[in-house]
Amino acid sequence: MKQVVYSIIVLGLSLSIACAQTPKGKGAGEVASTSDGAVKFRVETFVSGLQVPWSIVFVPDGRVFVTERPGRVRVIENGQLRVEPLATISDVEARSESGLMGLTLHPQFTENHQLYLCYAYDGGNGQRDRVVRYRETGNALTDRKVIIEDIPAAQFHAGCRLRFGPDAKLYITTGEATQKEIAQRLDSLGGKILRLNDDGTVPQDNPFVNQKGARPEIWTYGNRNPQGIDWQPGTNIMFETEHGPSGGDAPGGGDEVNIIEKGKNYGWPVIHHTESREGMESPLLEYTPAVAPASGMFYRGSAFPQFHNNFFFGNLRGETIIRVVLDGRRVVSQERLLQRQYGRIRDVAEGPDGAIYFSTSNRDGRGQPAKDDDRILRLVPVK
Repeated sequence: MKQVVYSIIVLGLSLSIACAQTPKGKGAGEVASTSDGAVKFRVETFVSGLQVPWSIVFVPDGRVFVTERPGRVRVIENGQLRVEPLATISDVEARSESGLMGLTLHPQFTENHQLYLCYAYDGGNGQRDRVVRYRETGNALTDRKVIIEDIPAAQFHAGCRLRFGPDAKLYITTGEATQKEIAQRLDSLGGKILRLNDDGTVPQDNPFVNQKGARPEIWTYGNRNPQGIDWQPGTNIMFETEHGPSGGDAPGGGDEVNIIEKGKNYGWPVIHHTESREGMESPLLEYTPAVAPASGMFYRGSAFPQFHNNFFFGNLRGETIIRVVLDGRRVVSQERLLQRQYGRIRDVAEGPDGAIYFSTSNRDGRGQPAKDDDRILRLVPVK
């Protein structure tokens, strides 16, 4: 069934800062609110001194793991950034937008201490992505096991978001590595969302397992460069954010939020923006001009009851967090939070305290870093 497409040209719902003009990147406890004033919160710097943090993951024991694109896994403990990385991944090839990117914990991390990384490496015949599982010992990563590799990659459009779904399967986003035609090819892993068992084997209920010439790891195809995925609480519907064709042979913009369903074709490069075609999925939300969505998270906490089950994602070019209010598959409303206040925003994650954490990406070559960038900041409620 075709989804209703909301084409967003301009959103006039920018967050208002409830103080005098705040210097860009302050993060020192200034108070902000949603556009209607119903929710107020403080913006605090959690840690600073990072270099292009890509994934933020909260560990059950209270620590926080963060990937830095040059190849480091950092640890935040008791609110302090450890000086020494947990690990430096030696075969990471960091080039422009690629490098060490995705990070997720095994669903039974408390028992097995396994975590998964997605990163770009030199495949000999060009840049590739691989997903590797490690065991975390407290001070190092050991027991390296390659889960999947030889995924098409490039300095642009490298995908690499990792998450375990409600079905305990590992989902991996892949970009089309600037080779747009491979997104429609079922014999290529590029421009897809993949689904694997935790050990890298292929689930037998994947949609293309028995199709000749198709890679069995594929869950969906026709994706350009997806970098945000999460599942809606209560429905387990998978939502995804995806970078659109903001230049070249297409009009600027075309960034997307999609509802992801097994085996479906999301159209790139045959359709884009709000275009439609039989047998291909149009986006639930489309953004022109481009905002460059780089993450995706449903809020499940109690600190902000008004945000319960809202979908949030950070935006690089848009320099904002977009909040989407949903009723199942239907978009009720949306607004832009903190627009142009902290620069390029990448990951958004919910902490165990119910605060909303987000990372800046101002040292990625495209931003204008403040003296303490890159950082992780957080939104905490104001009563």
